This record gives sequence, C-alpha cells and structure tokens, in this order.
Amino acid sequence: MDPDFWSDNRKAQAVMQQLNALREEVTTWEGIATQLQDLLGLAQLLEEEPDEDMQAEVAQSLPPIEEQIEKLQFALMLSGEHDERDAIVSIHAGSGGVDAQDWAEMLLRMYLRWAEQHRFKTEVYDYSEGEEAGLKSTTVEITGRYAYGYLRSEAGTHRLIRLSPFDAAHRRHTSFAKVEVIPDVEDTIEINVRPEDIEVDTYRSTGAGGQHVNKTDSAVRMRHIPTGIVVTCQNERSQIQNREVAMKLLKAKLFELELKKREEETARLKGEHVQADFGTQIRSVTVHPYSIVKDHRTNFETGNTEGYLAGDVDPFIHAYLQDKAGGVATSE
Repeated sequence: MDPDFWSDNRKAQAVMQQLNALREEVTTWEGIATQLQDLLGLAQLLEEEPDEDMQAEVAQSLPPIEEQIEKLQFALMLSGEHDERDAIVSIHAGSGGVDAQDWAEMLLRMYLRWAEQHRFKTEVYDYSEGEEAGLKSTTVEITGRYAYGYLRSEAGTHRLIRLSPFDAAHRRHTSFAKVEVIPDVEDTIEINVRPEDIEVDTYRSTGAGGQHVNKTDSAVRMRHIPTGIVVTCQNERSQIQNREVAMKLLKAKLFELELKKREEETARLKGEHVQADFGTQIRSVTVHPYSIVKDHRTNFETGNTEGYLAGDVDPFIHAYLQDKAGGVATSE
C-alpha cells in the first residue's frame, strides 16, 4: 500500500516474487490440510458403514499426499542463507576436445530440462559455441524459489565416459566440464564496484538473436581488473541491457569470491585442510561399457543415464543435501 512501492521497479518485482512464493507455500499446506480433513471424515464414516470401494478410494488418495508432504519436508533442509535465491549457472568445457564441448552442451540441456520440470524460468545470458560441436562456455540464470539451494550441489567438475561420436574409430573417450553455481544476490547485498576497476569491451554477438543482435556491437565483455574476473552477456537486444546484466553477473562472482576467502580463512583457523582447487570432480557419467551415473561425494548412483541426462537430477541433489544434513544416501 506504500505509494512509493513501485518507484523502484526492480525492488518491487523482487518483493512481489517473494510474496507470490510465500502465498504458494501457504496455499499448498492449506490444501494438504483440507485433503486430510476430508479423508479423515470419510474414514470415520467407513468405520460406521464399511464400503470396500470407498476404502479403496481413500487408500489411493494417501500416497500422493504423502509424496507431497515428503517433498515439503525435504525443502526444510534448504536453510542456507542464500538457498532461496535464484541461481546463476556457468558451464565450461574442460579437457577432452570436441567431446568436452559436446558434453558441456549436454549438461546445459540437462539443467534447462531440470528447470522446466520444476517450473523455473531460465535465461541464457552468454553462449560461446564450440568449433565443431557443442559449446565452450555458457551462463544461464535459473529463476525460482530455492533454485540456488538445489543447484549448489552441482558445482564442480563433471566427467563423461562414452564411445565418441566424433572419433572415426569410435573409440572410448573421457571428457570433462566444469559447472559453477552462484546465487543472485544483487537485490539483497550491497557490493561496491568502482568504475575505474572495470574494463568494458563491446563486440558483435555470435549467438542466436535475430538480425539486430548479429549486426550491432551489442554484446558486452566486462573485466574486473583487481581480481581478473571476466563476465560476458550477449543475450539482450541493446548494449545498455547487456551492460546491466554483465554488472549483475560480476557482482555475483565477486560475492562468491569473498565467500570462498572466508571459508578458506575459517578452515585455516580451525586447522582443517583447505581445498585449493574448487573444480574437483564430483560426478561421473559412464555410457560405455556400462551405464551408470555416480556422485563421488555421496556415493549415490543410478543406472538410468538416459533419465539423468534428460533432467532427472533430483535424486543426486537430494542425496547431497541429505549427506550434508547428516543423512544416509542410497543407490537407486
């Protein structure tokens, strides 16, 4: 009701997004309560007047409700400071040549399908194509409540073992891709970036986007001089819009860098081993000579490689969060 509420459109939209998420959560719980109350009423009637058909209907109604409650209870594990935020996911092809670039594109497709299954919005901000196939690197924002809380488990190096479709001899190849996941904190944390610390280059977009994108220098590459961090955006139609998105990505990466420094310092003070390489291998997908996907942190695995690559990542995300919460992960 504040008359100045919409004066800051970006902030207002963030508040409305939070409001809608909370409204959806409350509505979900209220809906479950109503369903259970109705079933309880039917159960009491069946005690007085047994009816086999009605009993079967009540029995069939319970499993979907139990599954829904289980998912809501699982969400309670997403209690990190930034777990509710949107996620910025970057994928980089690693060693493995064309196969690695193809693997990076497979991962992008997998996460886009995962997001679609969760009804999350996605926007690809940058896409650098490979020479022959696949991609060299890409950055996509996944927007939805708890997007970062779920996807933070995916940060690290992913390995693929398969018979290469790019090898004339059809030999087995191993390729790697690195996934980075950071929260979108632009609306919640003030990060000061001095204009003199930034170098900005503009160039012509090489990706899809129509005639306007491909004929003007609208794409933006932004480099933060003190840290050497480089971000790019070529998705929007105008250079101004791409600059705004690039600055958003830069602030998110600077925030991630600061978090890592704090974690390293805390570990050092505690006398713990500090992992210098943040791109350690976390998961392997083997398509040949057998089919298996295995997470090396939780030991969770599944033989359904096809389903996994089609976006069925939740079992691995759940296993990771359960492991972090002190639970036990099991294989499918």
